[in-house]
Amino acid sequence: MATIDDGITGPTDEARPADSVDAVPAIRPESATDPLQGDDRVVEYFANAYPVIDQFAALLASQGVLRGLIGPHEISRLWERHLLNSAAVVQFLPSTGQLIDVGSGAGLPGVVLAAMLPEVEVILLDPMERRVDWLNEVVAELGMVNVSVRRGRAEELHGEILVDAVTARAVAPMDRLGRMTMPLLVKGGVLVALKGRQAAAEVSKARSALKKLGAGVPEILEAHTIDGVESTTVVRVVRENVRGSNKVKA
Repeated sequence: MATIDDGITGPTDEARPADSVDAVPAIRPESATDPLQGDDRVVEYFANAYPVIDQFAALLASQGVLRGLIGPHEISRLWERHLLNSAAVVQFLPSTGQLIDVGSGAGLPGVVLAAMLPEVEVILLDPMERRVDWLNEVVAELGMVNVSVRRGRAEELHGEILVDAVTARAVAPMDRLGRMTMPLLVKGGVLVALKGRQAAAEVSKARSALKKLGAGVPEILEAHTIDGVESTTVVRVVRENVRGSNKVKA
């Protein structure tokens, strides 16, 4: 997962020891500075998923920081910059089926999406051992029965599995992301990528490559969550044609 200015560390960071989630109590000593912590609008927005998301926030703010998965300065804006930002893409995803979160890292957006889409089988995919360890511990701690964790890169799954949706946050530019993820999608499957200000430029550069991969016309969308929180820029691409011999293995 590439490093961007969102407080999430990237794959080029040196690996650190994978401490147990239980090594430090899941407390948030600085969370009182987050204006959205416990906000009624946030609780209402997440609805039944809120208790799990709140517990995940606690893990991110404690062990996530200690293990270098999220920057300490992000605690004060965890809900806006990371949890709501991740949740914004739910509206563009199927409510059933199978989803791969590529470069899942700290679990954003994958863990959030799994909590909000209980009927979707979510695969958290990351190439780094310390992140895979973290994700396995988080899934166990939160009791998420619709989630599995795999270590590897998207390209390694080409020809092995086809899914209904792929998500990615701060992973790669759209041209490279398309090459990584389009072969993982069934016909009609959707790639939903969380992007920033460079979304239009990335899409313009990637159009030709995406078309060759069987993708339809990319959409650049603004995803709103709650009032007062900046919208999330999303690139949505549907795989319209499936070429080659990709097959799902049992």
